[in-house]
Amino acid sequence: MASRRQPLWIAASWLVHAYTASGLVLAFLTVIAVMEGDTIRGLWLFLAAMVVDGTDGMLARWVQVKRHVPWFDGALLDNIVDYITYAFMPMVLLWSAGFLGEGVWATVLAVIPLLASGYQFCRVDAKTDDHLFLGFPSYWNIAAFYVVVLDLRPATVAVVLLVCAVLVFVPIGYVYPSRTATLQTPTLVLTTLWLASYAVLLTQVPDPGVVWLTISIAYVVYYVVLSLYLTARRGRTAAATG
Repeated sequence: MASRRQPLWIAASWLVHAYTASGLVLAFLTVIAVMEGDTIRGLWLFLAAMVVDGTDGMLARWVQVKRHVPWFDGALLDNIVDYITYAFMPMVLLWSAGFLGEGVWATVLAVIPLLASGYQFCRVDAKTDDHLFLGFPSYWNIAAFYVVVLDLRPATVAVVLLVCAVLVFVPIGYVYPSRTATLQTPTLVLTTLWLASYAVLLTQVPDPGVVWLTISIAYVVYYVVLSLYLTARRGRTAAATG
């Protein structure tokens, strides 16, 4: 019975990998949107990429892709897709839309997050054993979303990007919504609500509603506070066992 079902699980594993790879298609469509000057369409594609990224890991674990296709590195594919959709394309979008200013400074400002994320994606300890991201988890697509929705000036954008780039190297553990065990259920519910607020706010640009903007930012505050709490708890545990 198991042997007859094996081809089905292999096929399911490849479908999961194809689902992850669809992020590359979304990235290419974002390039087209940016070239056509449609920043909002680019942000919609970021949302689609986040939904894929937030669900493909759960599907991979459920299907057990490592067991059925052990010679294919789905984690590497996921990292390639994530770097392009979470780091590279957001910088291209912000640079293209003029949110980084002009000239050489705009180029430098775009490159700094890319280099910081390149370092982070290559760290073997980028994800901790208790399922936290170590250092700012390259959420440049989310930063780009708020830059556009709030219509931030280049000077403010520069501060935000530089601070986040520095935080890549600061050993703070950030919540991994689909895997961090502490408060996982409320975190997933609130993450879903945040995604809904993202979609609503995009429909309201250039005049984002106060209610949905408050919901969106409240989630960011929750995420940061929980991350800081878990980091402090890890520190206390390490000190106690040391």
